Amino acid sequence: MALPNASISLRVLARLLAYPDAELRAQLSDMRAALHTDKVLKSGRLTELDALINTLQHGDSLDNEAKFVEIFDRGRSTSLHLFEHVHGDSRERGPAMIDLAQTYKKAGLFLAEGEMPDYLPVVLEFVSTQPPKEARAFLGEMAHIFNAIFSALQQRESRYASVLGALLEIAGETAHPVKVTPDEPLDKAWEEPVVFDGCSTKGQAKPGEAQPIHFVKNDAARASAKAAAYPGASQ
Repeated sequence: MALPNASISLRVLARLLAYPDAELRAQLSDMRAALHTDKVLKSGRLTELDALINTLQHGDSLDNEAKFVEIFDRGRSTSLHLFEHVHGDSRERGPAMIDLAQTYKKAGLFLAEGEMPDYLPVVLEFVSTQPPKEARAFLGEMAHIFNAIFSALQQRESRYASVLGALLEIAGETAHPVKVTPDEPLDKAWEEPVVFDGCSTKGQAKPGEAQPIHFVKNDAARASAKAAAYPGASQ
């Protein structure tokens, strides 16, 4: 049985993961129609995606924008940068980025200025250009990452989980919850430590309090001071 061509659905899913600004909101009706016309996803998944689209289309726009930033830009477990889940901040991330960018280049696709090759919407744009078999295989290699993000989004009760569930469905996988390790926000994790903050020395004041400074003379200084105070004293 031939695999369905999911090119249109993949492009819609990529677009659904974009920042929900006015331009995106104006496209939502066409995106909904495209998903239903494509008939790649099961009815249950389409219902979930319809709920997300309804929220983005009819919900408070400022609230939706704020939630998007909170979900995708301030936490590692829901990051849309796929190598964040695989390599973190290790040295392996750089070469992996280069390899992925080269894969795009060989396919005749070039990143726009500022685009990162591991950003999920970018990945999906690339996959949408591939034949069905290759597209499914490519997505299948990343299924464990999709499942991790899916679970983190479900834990937050976010309707965006439906997008990751749809990707797993196209990859021929089943979305299932996995253990999510709580993480600190990215902006907190990347915060530069205060120089010398928290150094532990005897008598140190608590952070934010004035730190008393004590001058302690060494032995030579004490001897010199004693000689000046008591002329003729034995050394």
